[in-house]
Amino acid sequence: MSRSEAGMTAAIGEKRGYKLGTHVNAYLKRVWSYRLSYLFIAPFVLCFTAFIFVPVLLAVLLSFTYFNALQPPRFVGWQNYLYLLSQDLIFLKNALPNTIKFVLLVGPGGYIASFILAWLISQLPNYSRTVYALIIYSPSLVAGTAMVAVWAPLLMGDRIGYLNSILLGMGLIDKPVLWVTDPKYLMNAMVAVTLWSSMGVGFLAQLAGVLNVNKELYEAGRIDGVKSRLQEIWHITIPSMKPQMLFSAVMAIVGTFKAGEIGQQLSGTFPTPQYAGHVLMSHIQDYGDVRFEMGYASALSVFLLVMMYAANKLGHKLFGARGDE
Repeated sequence: MSRSEAGMTAAIGEKRGYKLGTHVNAYLKRVWSYRLSYLFIAPFVLCFTAFIFVPVLLAVLLSFTYFNALQPPRFVGWQNYLYLLSQDLIFLKNALPNTIKFVLLVGPGGYIASFILAWLISQLPNYSRTVYALIIYSPSLVAGTAMVAVWAPLLMGDRIGYLNSILLGMGLIDKPVLWVTDPKYLMNAMVAVTLWSSMGVGFLAQLAGVLNVNKELYEAGRIDGVKSRLQEIWHITIPSMKPQMLFSAVMAIVGTFKAGEIGQQLSGTFPTPQYAGHVLMSHIQDYGDVRFEMGYASALSVFLLVMMYAANKLGHKLFGARGDE
C-alpha cells in the first residue's frame, strides 16, 4: 500500500470515528435529557431484573445442569429435557395430563364465571353492587390453609361431612364418599375449590370494564336493531371491554398454572393419592424441595414457563387489540 492510500485510509478511519463519537455524544445527551423519567422507572427495572429476569435466566441455565444444591452444577446438555419428555412416567402419565385438565376446567370456567358475575352485579344499584362484589371477591383473599379449613367440613369423607350428609339424606348415595382422598373425586374437588377462590383481580377488572362501557353505545345499538341483552353483550359489551378481558385472561392463566398446593392441602398427603391431584407445580416442588434435584426442577419450570407463554399468546390472540401484538 502506498503512502497516499495509507493516508486516505487513515483519514476515512478518523472521519468514521468522528461520526461515531458524534452519534454517541448525541445519544448520551438525549438520555441525559430524560434522566428524570429513567429515575422514575428505575425501581421497576431493578425489581423486574432482580425478581423476574435473573431468576428466569438462572432457571434456564440450571436446566442444562445436574445440580443437587450441595455440589457445583455439572453441565449435562439436553439430558434433563430428554428425560422429561421420554422417561419421567409420573410427568407423562400424571403431572402433565392433570395440569392440562385442571387448566382447561379452572381457567375458562373461572374466566366465564367472572364475566357472568361481573355483568350480573353491574345491573344492581350502587350499594348492592358493592356488597355483592365484596362477597364474591373475598374468597380470593383466603390463604390456602384457611381455604381448606372452610371446605373441610363440606367435603369430609364421613357422614358428618355436610355434602355426604345432604346426599345421604336425599338418597342419592348409599355410603359416604371420600371426596378428597379417593383418586376418582380429588381432581373434581380441586377444581371446585379453585373456582370458588378464583374471583380475584380478574373479576374486579371485568366488573370495571362492564361498568365503564359507554352507555351511548347501547342506545345506538337499539337504534341499529339490537333487541336483546344477549345481543348487547355480544356486539357492544365484550368488544368495548377487551383490554379488561385480556388482563383478566392473563391473570386467570397465571393463577391457574401456579395452583399446585390445593390438592396436597385437601388430601393432606404429598404426593396426592395415586398422583390424582399431582400437577406440574407439585412435580416441581417434589424435585426441587424434596429431592433437591435443582437442575431437573429447573427444566420442569422452564417447561411450565413455555406452557404459560403459549397460553398467554392465545389470550392475546382472542382478546388483544390488533395493534397490541
